[in-house]
Amino acid sequence: MRIFWILLIFMLGVPIGTVCNAQNLQPFKLLRYEEDYSFLKVDSTTDWYHHLKFRPLNQTNSTYLSAGGDIRYQYLYFKNEDWGDMPEDDDGFTLTRWLMHVDLHIHSRIRVFAELQSAFANSRIPAAPPIEDNPLDLHQAFFDWNTIRSSNLHITIRAGRQEIAFGSQRLVSVRDAPNARQSFDGIKIIINQHQNSLNAFYANYVKGKSGIFDDSSNDDQRFYGIYFSRSHVPLVKNIDAYYVGFENANAKLDDGAGREIRHTFGMRIWDLRRDWKYDLEGIYQTGTLEQNSISAWSVSLISSYLFSRTRLKPEIGVKTELISGNRKYTDTKTETVNPLFPQGAYFGLAAKIGPANLMDVHPAISIVTKNNVRWSMDYAAIWRYSLNDGIYRGNMSMIYSGQQGTSRYIGGQLSATAVYPANKFIVLICGFSWFDAHAFLKEAGSGNDILFGFTSAQLKF
Repeated sequence: MRIFWILLIFMLGVPIGTVCNAQNLQPFKLLRYEEDYSFLKVDSTTDWYHHLKFRPLNQTNSTYLSAGGDIRYQYLYFKNEDWGDMPEDDDGFTLTRWLMHVDLHIHSRIRVFAELQSAFANSRIPAAPPIEDNPLDLHQAFFDWNTIRSSNLHITIRAGRQEIAFGSQRLVSVRDAPNARQSFDGIKIIINQHQNSLNAFYANYVKGKSGIFDDSSNDDQRFYGIYFSRSHVPLVKNIDAYYVGFENANAKLDDGAGREIRHTFGMRIWDLRRDWKYDLEGIYQTGTLEQNSISAWSVSLISSYLFSRTRLKPEIGVKTELISGNRKYTDTKTETVNPLFPQGAYFGLAAKIGPANLMDVHPAISIVTKNNVRWSMDYAAIWRYSLNDGIYRGNMSMIYSGQQGTSRYIGGQLSATAVYPANKFIVLICGFSWFDAHAFLKEAGSGNDILFGFTSAQLKF
């Protein structure tokens, strides 16, 4: 814990003047390469932070270098991790992650972006996988060519190692949790015109390894597709439509294994800018798993209402999903949804269940107090959709086979979280979860309740 407090003091030691002078800068984005600091070419501020974000390399300021980073430290404690099927760790463990990037713009046509990532798991029992411990690697390194850049049409060709995230991140995400983020080697064409955007891509997943500069393209996992978005649509506000193809040479599901070729067709309607927010998304998957044909689907709804004119600004909401699973072990059909590259903590950090063969109802409430702390509480009730299929992690590795139990109910998870944005750069978070294990977990494994707590300090610059 001593390291946590040293890092926290360092973070809070960011000069107050820098914080004040940075108020005119944009909020940091999830995909850091989407940040644009070109407006600083006409800014007269001369402090070191502005020079870090915009350093001109020619007299006209059309060529410039920008740099930034992200430092996060987490302390996590589990009681009965994986419902008691993992070795017990009485002291907890720490996860640290450093991301450092440089962004070179050469006039308006050429851009080079590079980012290093360092992730460590200390005192982890048992030994941590690469998703938690990956000492140092080239996380991103890509080249942009802006082929067309007019007032109403932008076309960019991007090639190299890059983070990719689409829409709600249910299928393709940066995987910000638990520790190391994921990236892909590939090429992408990005077209933006007024309220329309289209991304066409072909990429290989970058497999994380627990060494230094040893992450590499995984030729066994590749994906490709088209993602289209349109804003300002009457009634629904925003609509996304997409196709994603996925090939996996070594797929392993509860009812079969082998080469998987999966085609995902999806549509999403959403509006997250008003007091009443909603996000409705449905997908259908077809293809083959060795000799089996694939026919899988999922529907997800998130809806909430913010009482923006009320003291404490309470927001109440609910999330619910139906995610298909395999119906029979003896037929030649596979009906298990493959979530591809989802978020790393789909139901939070406590339970490592991924979005396959599930039904869940997830009510939540949050308030914001005077000191800008957001307090939230939620409860997730989770069932197996099909009794002839198991439950999986986010990467589709099996937790328990459906043949290990006959019950449908998995359990319920109660969580509480407090988020404090200390200033533009620093966010402090703490949280607690209790997973009440029920019938299926007790049939398939030890079935103990999980108690989980964490604290996190994050600095972005």
